[in-house]
Amino acid sequence: MEIDSTATSLKLFIVLSRAYKAINEHVNKVIQSNGLNPTEFAVLELLYHKGDQPLQQIGAKILLASGSITYVVDKLEQKGLLQRSACPKDRRVIYAQITEKGKKLIQDIFPEHAKQIDHLMSSLSDEEKLVAIDLLKKLGLPAGKY
Repeated sequence: MEIDSTATSLKLFIVLSRAYKAINEHVNKVIQSNGLNPTEFAVLELLYHKGDQPLQQIGAKILLASGSITYVVDKLEQKGLLQRSACPKDRRVIYAQITEKGKKLIQDIFPEHAKQIDHLMSSLSDEEKLVAIDLLKKLGLPAGKY
């Protein structure tokens, strides 16, 4: 029996898209129940785990268009969860810094977020997860994402 490569690729794309959508919807509910949208959460999580970040680099790190970063940072600043600070070596560079209030929020919600993701991935064994990671990285190579 001959396999139609194009049909199989299309099927993989659909299955991958549906799996991502289903998982993402569950994860976003917990984020939104804590008064954040998924992008705000991603920025706070980045700053919490990686430290201060230049505004110009945040978008690439969380897969967001650079034009949207200013809006998200403004919203987080209004909520008192982050602040901007000028780079002492280059005044053209502005850093986003998580505030104590932002750190407390992430410390409160991140463990539940991680636990929920672990639960959503529990249908795979740890070995299968590692294989999936390798395969998805390989899949992303032609698209220039890894």
